[in-house]
Amino acid sequence: MSPVRVLIVDDHEIVREGLRTVLRQEKDVEVVGEAGDGERALNLARSLGPDVVLMDLVMPGMDGLESLKRIRQSCPHTQVVVLTNLASDQTVRDAIASGAVGYLLKDVMKSELMQAIRNAQLGRPSLHPEAQRHLMRRVSTPSERSLADDLTPRERTVLERIAHGRSNKQIASELQLTEGTVKGYVSAVLDKLGVDDRTQAALYAVKHGLVKQP
Repeated sequence: MSPVRVLIVDDHEIVREGLRTVLRQEKDVEVVGEAGDGERALNLARSLGPDVVLMDLVMPGMDGLESLKRIRQSCPHTQVVVLTNLASDQTVRDAIASGAVGYLLKDVMKSELMQAIRNAQLGRPSLHPEAQRHLMRRVSTPSERSLADDLTPRERTVLERIAHGRSNKQIASELQLTEGTVKGYVSAVLDKLGVDDRTQAALYAVKHGLVKQP
């Protein structure tokens, strides 16, 4: 059987190095590439066609969720396993909805990580127990749907900056993005919240407890 071809995606070099060292100890796994941001991850996934992408969610530029969606759209045969420190009802739900076949936290044991990678190659899901609890709580707890549920983590970050009175230029500087990219995020936020301008978006954020009042 051919080895599982894995692409490692994390913005911390030391994390990538650690994962690379661990994975190279396995005879049935081949590390084919590494990326430190979502844009490069997408480009490498398209050019290398890995079986599995191990992906963090918090990265500069294009965030993990957006990259995850695009990889699944562009490379349907590539499976994505989220490997992150983040665990919330919303984040787990968004990752699964975006096409992740696995969701692991970085405290996972090596044996569990390897099993998740092998499962992913076969299209089988793997969820960290904490992720399972978040997902089950999300499903079992009835709640009124909020328009903000449709926002990605990056869009929520931009909304928080808007609520704090930041300009597009300031947001771009803080998040290491171009102003054009920020403008796109702002438009998406306004559209998803059904508001006409930044002021209304800021008021919505404060009213619904999405950010602390500036």
